[in-house]
Amino acid sequence: MTSSHGFHPYHLVDISPWPITGSISAMMLTTGLVKWFHQHNMNLLILSFIATLLTMIQWWRDITREGTYQGSHTLTVMKGLRWGMILFIVSEVLFFFSFFWAFFHSSLSPAVEIGMYWPPLGIQPFNPFQIPLLNTTILLSSGATVTWAHHAILEGNYSQAVQSLGLTIILGIYFTMLQAFEYIEASFTIADSVFGSTFFVATGFHGLHVIIGTSFLFVCFIRLYKCHFSSSHHLGFEAAAWYWHFVDVVWLFLYIFIYWWGG
Repeated sequence: MTSSHGFHPYHLVDISPWPITGSISAMMLTTGLVKWFHQHNMNLLILSFIATLLTMIQWWRDITREGTYQGSHTLTVMKGLRWGMILFIVSEVLFFFSFFWAFFHSSLSPAVEIGMYWPPLGIQPFNPFQIPLLNTTILLSSGATVTWAHHAILEGNYSQAVQSLGLTIILGIYFTMLQAFEYIEASFTIADSVFGSTFFVATGFHGLHVIIGTSFLFVCFIRLYKCHFSSSHHLGFEAAAWYWHFVDVVWLFLYIFIYWWGG
């Protein structure tokens, strides 16, 4: 590969404004949330959300140009990107491991402060065979459809790939809507003892990861529609599919241990 830096297979990125704008937008988003919680003013939150969204769109645009049109994503670069995604998912596994640790620490030996009962007295947990079971079916189905899309790309069947990936995105949005409805109908809050804290933090962060994964897949859907992927060069989609399968597996653990066993 020929570049301004000489002959080598590596991609030395150009100077980009998006890391600093993304950092500032994320800081503003956090500050905006605090301002909304305490002062009931959403102005900063909305502004920071728009800034974050614009940064994401333009950063994705630049990476798409580098990988699709400029030929910067060589085999060596793609190998590094794959390892980067693997290590990122490993860090996410450890992130959720901390929540499960907190849950089991509190549920296997309930403290005297909560009456030594689990769930604590006065808390009515969700029926695991209603919305949680439906959400489990939805996520498992979405895992099947994203795998279908991957195999369609490998076989060069882009019509089926677009259809199956679109179905995956619809299922992800449906899951998010059902979880939001579940939160609205909940008989307890995040302030109701350690049960409420562990439940809403674990399932809430999973819901956030579903939203991020759906956004990831939506970008891949647009790129797939524009014929950016080939059977031998579709790392962006592979990374999104890996992330989505990770989200599926985490939900299975949440359903089994927090909804079914823990409830």
